[in-house]
Amino acid sequence: MHRLISPSLEQLSSLRTPLTLGEQKVLDFFCRNLPQEWEIYIQPHLNGLRPDFVLLNPKVGIAVFEVKDWNLNALPYRVKTSAKGSPELWATSHTGVDFRVRDNPVEKADQYKDSIINLYCPRLAIKSAEGNYQCLAVVTAGVIMTEATTQQAKNLFQPFQEHLHQLGNQEKYHPISGKDALDSKNLAAIFPSAMWRTSKYMQPQFAADLRAWLIEPDFAATQRQPLELNKKQKSYITTRTPIGYRRIKGSAGSGKSLVLAGRAAQLSSEGKDVLVVSFNITLWHYLRDLAVRHQVPNKKVNSITWCHFHEWCKRVCYDAGYQNEYRELWKGVQNPENLERILEFDMINLVNLAIDNKKSEVPTFDAILVDEGQDYNLDWWNTLRKVRRKGGEMLLVADETQDLYQRTQYWTDEKMEGAGFKGSWVDLDTCYRTPRELIGYLKEYAVKYLPNTTINLPEPDQEELNLSPVQMRWIQVDSGDNASISTQAVLNMPIWTQPDILAYSDIVLLVQNHQSGLECVSILEKKGVRVAHVFGRDHREQKQRKLGFFMGDARVKAATIHSFKGWESCCMVINIERAETEEELAAIYVALSRLKRRIAGSYITVVCSVPHLAEFGETWELFEWVSA
Repeated sequence: MHRLISPSLEQLSSLRTPLTLGEQKVLDFFCRNLPQEWEIYIQPHLNGLRPDFVLLNPKVGIAVFEVKDWNLNALPYRVKTSAKGSPELWATSHTGVDFRVRDNPVEKADQYKDSIINLYCPRLAIKSAEGNYQCLAVVTAGVIMTEATTQQAKNLFQPFQEHLHQLGNQEKYHPISGKDALDSKNLAAIFPSAMWRTSKYMQPQFAADLRAWLIEPDFAATQRQPLELNKKQKSYITTRTPIGYRRIKGSAGSGKSLVLAGRAAQLSSEGKDVLVVSFNITLWHYLRDLAVRHQVPNKKVNSITWCHFHEWCKRVCYDAGYQNEYRELWKGVQNPENLERILEFDMINLVNLAIDNKKSEVPTFDAILVDEGQDYNLDWWNTLRKVRRKGGEMLLVADETQDLYQRTQYWTDEKMEGAGFKGSWVDLDTCYRTPRELIGYLKEYAVKYLPNTTINLPEPDQEELNLSPVQMRWIQVDSGDNASISTQAVLNMPIWTQPDILAYSDIVLLVQNHQSGLECVSILEKKGVRVAHVFGRDHREQKQRKLGFFMGDARVKAATIHSFKGWESCCMVINIERAETEEELAAIYVALSRLKRRIAGSYITVVCSVPHLAEFGETWELFEWVSA
């Protein structure tokens, strides 16, 4: 029988947080001594908690273990009683300074157990027919000290176990063990419940509830894989044009961002200073993650500056000593019209003034790579050109389909004269990211709802077999209760995707505005689901959240369609409340095109309260009309 280990043993060496020697020793112990029915999850996300190990057996139970490599002889650890009568763990440093130890493994393991019972397996907290709380016998919360004896560990942590009522009959569900138990392969001491074959309190649905919180997210696994590039994409990554300028356009999923990120990494590995600029505040995280995956043997990639365009503008002003002038721009900004004028014109005029000042020291670059070119004003591009070093490169990638700010008009061949380009655009027209089955629906939507828009429609790879299934679900809502139904769709995703095991942190919820987003986040968090999102009640809060938004976050993701433009996910819920203007209709197309294919399967659910889109939704394989 093959044991489920996530991530797999072959992938451990490339984990972003490597296992300690003690954690590796415990993992080897579990692999060698646990019955094969036990699944092993290593540093699982668990909605952001990150325990060291979670063990799962659908017939027996669940266990969470905190591992510490502390040498209890190296520092004088002791227990003190707080003013409120609670035990606290203290130690004295080598310099004689007393400090409270915040990382108490007994308390952390207890926190993990409580979260599993009350948030991630809530059915465990229900009383059994005999009137007992079955969770007490199902979930083990253990501590393993790899550099101390079992007796040393128990002596130190007994006050905390007493305080948390973990002794007596409960002690076997809260085991504390040391290096002597590991060395003697004493599984009964380390994990008593592992000796059972079955438990009348454990049920397979409890295991199913928990797996979606434990399984390694698709993003984490993908991040360890090198970029998959075809011959055409590789050529653009490894070459430049004679004049150093190149412009690339293509449909969603054609690999434009892969080329840009790969080129950035390639140039950096050659010792070049590279500036990568996106329009979307959130997107540079994604581009940086792609660049990490472009492998250049025996070369370092560490000279890339990543930022969104207006952040670069701010840096230029500060580097040139124009801080006061920059701050003056923002005084009295009260309405959207003033904000738009500042971002479109006033800031650019100040940046040009700063760069043109011969006394200023504005950083320059060997290469400047611009993503989301369709969102740029042509004047912005020409401003960026001023910080290109002599003989350097400029790369522009664009997708007219994602022109949500209606700026494609700036990028006609006639208006681009004098922008440095020669020759025509490079076209990437084959779609490698979008599931093949979805491409037909994207074309149908574009023809039906975007007839006046110039669109780079995706074309599937004709040589590729359709080996990436996709499940498409459309829920038409006539009550306008989008928030509650969209959030329920998020919670239902791991159920709908069975038998495929989907990680909750792979789920992305897309909405059309911040108000809807905040409402959805509030509902999810009341249900115990932590959410990484971009929503805020003002511009400052929104910017802060966007800067911290990235797919590697262990939580469910939520964003506006505009903020997620350029990103991708294998599992999405899209909330549609408005589809009146051309911009709103185009944004829906962008949202649909963000779905990424995955061999195990991709999943997309649309919750829509717009009546005239119902006809399109009815063509989907799974269509449901939810009435008030």
